[in-house]
Amino acid sequence: MDWSREWLSARATILLPTLVAVLSFVTGVANITSPISGVLGTAIPESFQLAAGFTGALTGFTLLVSVAGLRKRLRAAWYLTVVLLPVSALQGIVQSSPLSAPLVVLSLVSLPTLLVNRHRFDREFDLSTAQLAAGAALLGAQVYGTVGTWALREEFNGVATLTDAFYYTLVTASTVGYGDVTPATDRATLFGMSVVLLGTASFAIALGTLLGPAIEKRLSEALGNMTDAQLDLLENHVVVLGYGDLTEPIIDELVDATDFVVVTPDQEKAARLQQRDIAVLTDDPSDEAPLLRAGIDDARAVVAATNDDAQDALAILTARALNSDLNIVAAATDRENVEKLRRAGADTVISPAVIGGHLLVQSALGREGMESVADHLLEVEDGGDL
Repeated sequence: MDWSREWLSARATILLPTLVAVLSFVTGVANITSPISGVLGTAIPESFQLAAGFTGALTGFTLLVSVAGLRKRLRAAWYLTVVLLPVSALQGIVQSSPLSAPLVVLSLVSLPTLLVNRHRFDREFDLSTAQLAAGAALLGAQVYGTVGTWALREEFNGVATLTDAFYYTLVTASTVGYGDVTPATDRATLFGMSVVLLGTASFAIALGTLLGPAIEKRLSEALGNMTDAQLDLLENHVVVLGYGDLTEPIIDELVDATDFVVVTPDQEKAARLQQRDIAVLTDDPSDEAPLLRAGIDDARAVVAATNDDAQDALAILTARALNSDLNIVAAATDRENVEKLRRAGADTVISPAVIGGHLLVQSALGREGMESVADHLLEVEDGGDL
């Protein structure tokens, strides 16, 4: 992979908006707390600049949410980010602060990268039943509280506008309760109590849906599994099918060479690999679903090198059916299985036993240089290139 392709990859598509989000938030906060001293400071009203600071901080936070969606390859997150990047650039111009110059530049640079990689974000925004329920409960509680407070505004101290009603609902439902808006009648007090009950319940449900993915991630790590977000970032990588004694030296070589993911049904081995910060998916490598999760469509190659040629053959058959253009390499434990693995779909089949036996025989017959050949093939100690 050359430098330009790497720069325009999925990683850059996610990294650049993340940097814009952080800069937008930092620039907005700095603009709120510090005097304006930019080039356009005299041309733009200070009230506009201050408003841009508040909205810039909000835009930064929203961009972080959209980046989380980009990691899952959501099309809705792509659209949201495309809209927010020009907004952040405009806010940087309006703020007219020396700190906003990097924000404007980075926002404009991020947009073409996002547009070029549009095809990567093709997943629909699919909410679970729990997430839909949490959103409906949270929205319903806020609407109920706002409308009710506005209808009873004459029975509240401090409620004169719809904004006041929404503010009272928000601080009451979140149990903040500053005390600047208070009920003045029994009916208003009872209504306020209902807002507390419904609001806290809706917030609890929403919090549970947010903590759920984090708990899932912890469980995935404990079980030796990558999360969907981590798997979605894989591209032009190598998929290692299964894990055995032959796989370990292959993994040692791949660690410094390219991105890769191991698919193995052995949970204990998967957990050990996860502890070594090696990408692993605990599942059957001969099934279609785990290979699709491992990004076999975007993979550059597949390696099958366990101690079980039959297992390797099944995994190779599945991999070839899912991606006919994939480069598949297999290691045959028994030399009689070399042709079988080729018929299963492997492009290259190597038999370590045959190679080792050939080197030993040639060395025994007095042919010099066999040890250096073996060292060169295995890259022992010197780390030379093959």
